[in-house]
Amino acid sequence: MAFESITNNRFILNFMKYRYLLYELVKKSVKLEYRRSFLGIFWIFLSPLLYTIVLTIVFSTFLGKTIENYPVYLLCGRLAFDFFSGGTKASLNSLKKASIIKRIYVPKYIYPLASVLGKYVTFLMSLIVLALLVIVTGVVLTWHVFSLILPFLLLFFLTLGVGLTLATIVVFFRDVQHLWGVFTTLLMWCSALFYPVSIVPEKYQFIFQYNPIFQIIDMIRRSVIYGQSYDPFQVFYVLGITIFFLVLGIALLFKYQDKFILYI
Repeated sequence: MAFESITNNRFILNFMKYRYLLYELVKKSVKLEYRRSFLGIFWIFLSPLLYTIVLTIVFSTFLGKTIENYPVYLLCGRLAFDFFSGGTKASLNSLKKASIIKRIYVPKYIYPLASVLGKYVTFLMSLIVLALLVIVTGVVLTWHVFSLILPFLLLFFLTLGVGLTLATIVVFFRDVQHLWGVFTTLLMWCSALFYPVSIVPEKYQFIFQYNPIFQIIDMIRRSVIYGQSYDPFQVFYVLGITIFFLVLGIALLFKYQDKFILYI
């Protein structure tokens, strides 16, 4: 217990020592994403808005009558999935680009963490568009909207856990970055972003039940659109998956971090 206490204290002191570096990396991540575009950071708001308008026009003819408040339904799924996809991809590439770790000591976890935090800041800012859409479409909010904090936290820590895992693996196996791009495309189609699960044949619906990203999206939709409580299975299942990837990601990073300089 004494050793664990000392280790934890050292970790906290180490984190506090480099917190300003973390802040600068997060700020840089947000700025660099839109630095060469004319509208700059306003694309955080324009991109989800234009996406929602286009897909609502395209799919509302087929699905609009079967999905309540289709634009909000669509945007809830898209914002959450974009954060997971963007956060894991940014984290995956973070250590490969951190050549500074060859010259001076920097905690290796800082780079994946900053990448995910940068995407999370963008995600939280884009929620302004969702709030405006809720108002415009006349969604009646209930007290369940305050429970959004849970799926938002689960989404962040799941993305961080997967990101830490990928960031470590890709240092040694570069092909993972290409495989992950294919996997996230497949995951997008299995997350019911713009269609209801009910249109999928029943024998394939188990895919959604065991897809943690869909479960998080469904929790968000329940809170915002339907004013419903979560299914206990959703909470415990997603929490279990999140803890698994967090533990795996942290364990892999701390086990192999001393070898990073040989491969970066």
